[in-house]
Amino acid sequence: MTEEENEEAVIAEIHKKIGDAFNVFDNESNKTVDVREVGTIIRSLGCFPSEAELHEIIAEVEEEETTGYIRFDKFLPMMTKVLMERKFRPIPEDVLIQAFEVLDQEKKGYLDAEELKKYMTQEGEPFSQEEMEEMLSAALDSKENIVFYKDFVSKMTFEDL
Repeated sequence: MTEEENEEAVIAEIHKKIGDAFNVFDNESNKTVDVREVGTIIRSLGCFPSEAELHEIIAEVEEEETTGYIRFDKFLPMMTKVLMERKFRPIPEDVLIQAFEVLDQEKKGYLDAEELKKYMTQEGEPFSQEEMEEMLSAALDSKENIVFYKDFVSKMTFEDL
């Protein structure tokens, strides 16, 4: 297989993945999806943009007349470029654990739910209330009201395809 044929095969496979992910949310089978589903589609493809980056992506593919829908023919080339450039890749597991360890000054191996809420909603790019609730629903040990962050990170890290 020549290099050109190989690249064409890679692009064809990427197009199929994007099409499959898009079609899950194309409820009317008219090659459009609700703009609110775009983030979910992008994340299902292994890309994890920040909220600000997601808004930029949506602005790039949205119609000039805002309809609330995104068309596949505009989404496909943009998403192909994102995947080819390996943009918005997840942060590696060890880096995430190091970030939690910085917050865990006493090296206990866990963070108290209230302590974690404070860090996640007041520092850097703050989590919304909804994002915080979603994270805690996945991370919190409800008996202890703490987050064992190594377990949480290993559950949440994305395995590259």
